[in-house]
Amino acid sequence: MTIKQVLLLLLLWMWLPHPCHTEMLFRRTPDFRPKTFGGRASGNDGKAIHRQKRGWMWNQFFLLEEYTGSDYQYVGKLHSDQDKGDGSLKYILSGDGAGTLFIIDEKTGDIHATRRIDREEKAFYTLRAQAINRRTLRPVEPESEFVIKIHDINDNEPTFPEEIYTASVPEMSVVGTSVVQVTATDADDPSYGNSARIIYSILQGQPYFSVEPETGIIRTALPNMNRENREQYQVVIQAKDMGGQMGGLSGTTTVNITLTDVNDNPPRFPQSTIHLRIPESSPVGTAIGSVKATDADTGKNAEIEYRIIDGDGTDMFDIVTQKDTQEGIITVRKPLDYETRRLYTLKVEAENTHVDPRFYYLGPFKDTTIVKISVEDVDEPPVFSRSSYLFEVHEDIELGTIIGTVMARDPDSASSPIRFSLDRHTDLDRIFNIHSGNGSIYTSKPLDREISQWHNLSVIAAEINNPKDTTRVPVYVRILDVNDNAPQFAVFYDTFVCENARAGQLIQTISAVDKDDPLGGQKFFFSLAAVNPNFTVQDNEDNTARILTRRNGFSRHEISTYLLPVVISDNDYPIQSSTGTLTIRVCACDSRGNMQSCSAEALLLPAGLSTGALVAILLCIIILLVIVVLFAALKRQRKKEPLILSKEDIRDNIVSYNDEGGGEEDTQAFDIGTLRNPAAIEDKKLRRDIIPETLFVPRRTPSAPDNTDVRDFINQRLKEHDTDPSAPPYDSLATYAYEGNDSIAESLSSLESGTTEGDQNYDYLREWGPRFNKLAEMYGGGESDKDTS
Repeated sequence: MTIKQVLLLLLLWMWLPHPCHTEMLFRRTPDFRPKTFGGRASGNDGKAIHRQKRGWMWNQFFLLEEYTGSDYQYVGKLHSDQDKGDGSLKYILSGDGAGTLFIIDEKTGDIHATRRIDREEKAFYTLRAQAINRRTLRPVEPESEFVIKIHDINDNEPTFPEEIYTASVPEMSVVGTSVVQVTATDADDPSYGNSARIIYSILQGQPYFSVEPETGIIRTALPNMNRENREQYQVVIQAKDMGGQMGGLSGTTTVNITLTDVNDNPPRFPQSTIHLRIPESSPVGTAIGSVKATDADTGKNAEIEYRIIDGDGTDMFDIVTQKDTQEGIITVRKPLDYETRRLYTLKVEAENTHVDPRFYYLGPFKDTTIVKISVEDVDEPPVFSRSSYLFEVHEDIELGTIIGTVMARDPDSASSPIRFSLDRHTDLDRIFNIHSGNGSIYTSKPLDREISQWHNLSVIAAEINNPKDTTRVPVYVRILDVNDNAPQFAVFYDTFVCENARAGQLIQTISAVDKDDPLGGQKFFFSLAAVNPNFTVQDNEDNTARILTRRNGFSRHEISTYLLPVVISDNDYPIQSSTGTLTIRVCACDSRGNMQSCSAEALLLPAGLSTGALVAILLCIIILLVIVVLFAALKRQRKKEPLILSKEDIRDNIVSYNDEGGGEEDTQAFDIGTLRNPAAIEDKKLRRDIIPETLFVPRRTPSAPDNTDVRDFINQRLKEHDTDPSAPPYDSLATYAYEGNDSIAESLSSLESGTTEGDQNYDYLREWGPRFNKLAEMYGGGESDKDTS
């Protein structure tokens, strides 16, 4: 509260009468009259005493709230008619706030408020007053209750429960449409003055909205407010007490008002004509493009449905509404052909799905546009005259016979020539072939219905100018049956006849099968190849026959087995027949005809060996040959000669021993002295450690002259081996211990010992020390043995 308002209130208070300055007097109550008690009491004067009942009467005290003075605020005065003013009475106050908020002067009865009082906290206080004799402390008046009522002043402004309100109203609403109601409250006393009388007014939001002063209802003030022009409005409402008069307190609140959408705008296409393009090779269902109409509304009011209503391509194209984007997707309905038609024109309509009848006057809620679709030419693959082909051919046709022809063309305007071919994955046996120019399919191998009744081929057509662009078509070839297979026995029959059989006795029932499949079904005839004195065949005319005996009694000791040729023929054209032989054993049977023993087992003798029998015979022969070869190889391995057979072999050999070598005694296995005297080799001998594939005439090589250098000798031998075609293609390691003629110490080896007749003395070896004792024993011992011999 401002200082100016406080001063104004004080001024008003000074001019108003103050009912709070009243006195509560203790006086006689009109209803109470003096009563005389029946007894007498002695007194000084001897007269009877009359006691009157006293009562006090009280009124309400009124106290103005929000007192701002420095002294205690005076409330009122309590007074009894028994008070003579001599101070003999004492006033006592009790109840709400007595002694704290309200105090009383015990002698005078004046009541004061000790602090400022707010009526909004408490509107009245209930207290009790009593007057007692100060000396006797006895009440001179009965206790009475009174009320101090707080007078209100306008010290509270109106307040709204919400600082900001949110409301909405449909656009295009008529004037006076209710939007929302706001209500303010005032804490002041509504029963006293105009402090709590509130009047509403609008501070911001004109001229779009208005507010009712008494109720606070906000209403539209302008007609046809369009959400598309402005959607949000902010309105400030003021609530003022004192009936809106000057000096009243006020409070404000803000109301945010949103115009909600209604369907008051039709859809509109941004273009009157739309051009689209699509290749002619696009498959059915391909999306060509989209059209979209704009709608200023939102939500369901902006939902649009697209349809094709006219044009020359209504049967070639479809349009589908995309709900999330509100677009119309145009798709291909039928295959396109550039050579047939190159341009289509469609009339597309867009219409709102939710139309508000209140706004029909705004016009039709639909729009149309023209869509022109251009078909683009592409290099299309060849097109067959049919989606599939079926050819039927008999299995006995000759090779090279044409079974059918496929036809294809280039749909493009260029009309390129077509080349045909067969997918060999569908004809692995290469039974068929196709003419690449005219598409005629012919046989390249014999047909057999019994092996394969159907052949599923795939023919490929490609443009000669563009071989990569191909088309396939399935070709089904059905092989028709001809009667080219003779009937045979259905199963193997193990037939026997009892020795005690009688003429006409049934010994076997036979049947037949045929790989062919005639249209009228199978029909077989059975007969004997020749008249047989022992057995006969009786045709049952149901593709079965019975074998019967023609005489009484059979003897297995005379003949243990009978061979009965049976001729089986069919009734198709040309008639095919075969002869099957039944092997009938003669067996001993009991009286009931049960077989007991037979001299031999029945065999069905075929006219020739079967494939299985031939395979078994070949396997046996192969196994026998493998055994013979292995045996010969083992025998030859045992007779194989060692690598070194003669000392005349001039090649050194590397020999591994598991024991310690014996020095030069180990050279007895070969003649290394030949190196010293190459002339000792007269003829070139063939190697014995390998078997030469081709024998060549040995070439005589000139022997190296005596004392020839070893290097020249080795080079000469190396050259001979390089030019020798009989030598193996691997190197040989040869080690020679020849020092040559120029050595001062002469030769230290015993290479010449093999060709020299003279004796040598090895005693000097003992003088060389213990390391040469072994050599001295070997060579020295040899000499002693020789001498002894």
